[in-house]
Amino acid sequence: MIGIIDYQMGNLRSVQKAFEHVGAGASILSSASEAAGVDKLVLPGVGAFADGMEHLRRGGWVDAISRFIASGRPFLGICLGLQLLFEGSEEGAPSPDALVEGLGVFRGKVVRFDHDTKPGCPLKVPHMGWNAITWQRDDPLLRGLAQGDAVYFVHGYYARPIDSQNQSVVSATADYGHPFCATAWRDNIWATQFHPEKSQKVGLKILANFAAM
Repeated sequence: MIGIIDYQMGNLRSVQKAFEHVGAGASILSSASEAAGVDKLVLPGVGAFADGMEHLRRGGWVDAISRFIASGRPFLGICLGLQLLFEGSEEGAPSPDALVEGLGVFRGKVVRFDHDTKPGCPLKVPHMGWNAITWQRDDPLLRGLAQGDAVYFVHGYYARPIDSQNQSVVSATADYGHPFCATAWRDNIWATQFHPEKSQKVGLKILANFAAM
């Protein structure tokens, strides 16, 4: 059974229906204590980083997520759920040096897209719509996908990971003025900046891969 964390920050039912579409049982978890009883855990999310962390703390999810990941069972973050796995975010922070604290599962921080990154063609922020991903290594979450497959993004901030011992957590990138982290993976932890549940056949393949782990 796949558990989907309900911390009042995501389109939970859409994620659940997408898993059901690929034949995977998925349940929405309203209590952190329920995480102990599922085989896989999903942290979806839409909204502001600070609000997400506040809801996770208030619901007792921070410790539950840490224990679940430590157990070695598969974990998936989606959109805001990817960003919350990092050490902190500039979103809502009083200064770039005083980040809003995240879960700290991955090293690195979350930063905002710069409107002026692309000379002569200012970027619209948030980054919204279909964009191609390019995978950088053999990630089991992306098996069966082709280079350049398109997925659906909605975000104004993106994760900037810090490599650890020359090992990057980035498994695929997309380009929006510059390459950025589209998927992250280390051990039993996966995360996507895009929304698989909104990414049609490609997204369903990704969710089916996760369900099969």
